[in-house]
Amino acid sequence: MIQDARVLQPEFIPKEVAHRDAEVNHLSRTLDPLTVGEFPETPLLLGPSGTGKTCIARFTVDRLREAVLELEYQYVNCWQDYTRFRLLYRLLDGIGQTLDIHRRSTPKDELLDRLHAYDGKPYVVILDEVDQLESTDVLYDLHRISGVHPILIANREVDLFSRLDDRVRSRFQSSVRIQFDKYGTDELVAILSDRVRWGLDDGVIDREALRYIAEAAAGDARVSIGILRTAARDAQSQGLDHIPMDVVESAVPAGKSELKRKDLEKLTPHQHVVYEIIAEADRVSPGDLYDSYRARVDDPKTKRTIRNYCSKLEQYNLIRAEGQKRGRRYRLAARAPEP
Repeated sequence: MIQDARVLQPEFIPKEVAHRDAEVNHLSRTLDPLTVGEFPETPLLLGPSGTGKTCIARFTVDRLREAVLELEYQYVNCWQDYTRFRLLYRLLDGIGQTLDIHRRSTPKDELLDRLHAYDGKPYVVILDEVDQLESTDVLYDLHRISGVHPILIANREVDLFSRLDDRVRSRFQSSVRIQFDKYGTDELVAILSDRVRWGLDDGVIDREALRYIAEAAAGDARVSIGILRTAARDAQSQGLDHIPMDVVESAVPAGKSELKRKDLEKLTPHQHVVYEIIAEADRVSPGDLYDSYRARVDDPKTKRTIRNYCSKLEQYNLIRAEGQKRGRRYRLAARAPEP
């Protein structure tokens, strides 16, 4: 039944994309100066999780590389590489300059010096989840390196810019904003139809089942693809030659749970502590949350950083924030109602 399992993975980059022509064209125009040896403005891709920001960034850069032979490229997930050292290391790794770097002993400034000394091909770097960087000062460092051209991806502009100091904010205030909205049901059905066409046997699932999945995903492509992947895997494990509706229905909560588990695995150690405190409480105020957090870690972050963590957890539907100011409380996100 499953002919190409890669197609059902969230990181799969298709050779064609559906319902994002305007965003692809906007990003392509922004990067177009690279085709004639000039410097582009910095693109900033904004929107909720599951709206195609990462896919479109990588798809567009792949097309750019077809047009510009002399081009280096690196993708960095800043949720994983969130420290200044890790980010600089990943960027140097993309141009093959990490052979003699030691993670424990090489000074961060030496990594930055190497990037400053880079005089090779134009270097496009996608910084995904850029608001997860431990220190945004590294963005100022990158802005000063003429050969490095970042594409920034974040859920919300306010969460990114509220963390920037004036020096960094002034550099990126003129970034080209490209907004991504949630998909409609018909758009998700089209995306799922493509994944079925590329990765599964013909006729294994009907359009009614794909619409059921799309409605359950509520505009989030990651969720819809995860449900389809779970349904296909379950049907195949049962020895079926198609994916019946009862398998699809049971795949909805299972697919969502799998996605939640993967999102939890991405959390940094400090974010894990914050999540665990909220999970242990029915509802917890920001003040009590911070007091509990400080008691559990050796090197606590600031209150502002913890607020940013909570905002990120909320964006990924891991927690909910209720109330305003002194009445604000955090709790675990309830499972979304089924369609």
